[in-house]
Amino acid sequence: MKMLAAIDDSKSAMKAVEFISRQFSGLSELRITLVHVLPNLPAIFWDEGHILSDDEKKERMKVVDKWLANQKAKMEPVFRTAAEKLTKGGLPQQSIQTKFISDSTDVAESILEEAKDNGYQMIIVGRRGVSEGKQTFMGGVASRVIGLGSGIAVVVVE
Repeated sequence: MKMLAAIDDSKSAMKAVEFISRQFSGLSELRITLVHVLPNLPAIFWDEGHILSDDEKKERMKVVDKWLANQKAKMEPVFRTAAEKLTKGGLPQQSIQTKFISDSTDVAESILEEAKDNGYQMIIVGRRGVSEGKQTFMGGVASRVIGLGSGIAVVVVE
């Protein structure tokens, strides 16, 4: 089985990882990819209303590349923690991969596109609530993955 787990640095995402560890422990044929969708570039990196010269483009790309590297570096400890939870739960290290998705305009659509393009049979996402004191709803990403995810199993973990 090929499974995609969409993660970020939330408690909900780690609960999803713990669920995978409990429910799929010992499955030697399981291949799991921990996927994180990087945030959109901040507005400061967008063009400033003029066509950039080649030198300006090169300088802009250096800054963008550094920003992306920093975003990835922030997620590396999360990936490490998730992989440790999975291996402690009995999943072999070689069955766990990590992947970043960048240039996304919609997190849910990016997750679904990744899953469909690469033959995943299941998507697992964490659920998040709304502010304290209100009824709890599913987070926007989880809701959209369910709503748009026809043809693929989606598990939302509390």
